Amino acid sequence: MPMIGNIEDYFTKGCGRCDRFDTPDCSAALWRDGLLQLRAICQAAGLEEMVKLGQPTYVRNGRNIAIFGAFRNDFRLTFFNSSLMKDPHAILEKQGVNAKQADMIPFTDVGQVAARKDIILAYLAEAISYADAGIKPVKVVEEQELPEELISALDADPELAEAFHALTSGRQKSYILNLNSAKQSATRVTRILKFRDKIIAGKGALER
Repeated sequence: MPMIGNIEDYFTKGCGRCDRFDTPDCSAALWRDGLLQLRAICQAAGLEEMVKLGQPTYVRNGRNIAIFGAFRNDFRLTFFNSSLMKDPHAILEKQGVNAKQADMIPFTDVGQVAARKDIILAYLAEAISYADAGIKPVKVVEEQELPEELISALDADPELAEAFHALTSGRQKSYILNLNSAKQSATRVTRILKFRDKIIAGKGALER
């Protein structure tokens, strides 16, 4: 099933990454009112809206600022480059136990969005200030160097990132080796899309 490319489709049909797409059971449909409120806040912050890997992504001068995610039990606003964030209200949480950085604000009730509107705007303003100043996080040297396409996919897909970081180092390496064996970037992107279900299932690239 192809992922959406039109931003409006996300709010009316979902992301297009599973068979619940365009049904009342879609996570984006379940949390539609809250997602629309988050959308309005991001727009009020002056961010450009686009779709990346089927999810609404908010950008400032070509630099990713935040992205939405809708799941069965919650919906989330996730910040890129979150290691720069000061988080004075201590509301940023990690995507999972193996995540290195707290980067998302989760919502389990639509009313939480309005209640946190001023805080969300302040956090977006902080992230925008780093983008405008050209400030980027200090790169951490990883034991295994991830392909750029995989890094982009993990940044854009919180569920995928959580699952990938939960894999054993051997399973992570199996994907890295497979992706690095592809000569073209487009091939690596295609492989990542095909691998997504396996990664979510906790399997390595060669496992069935």
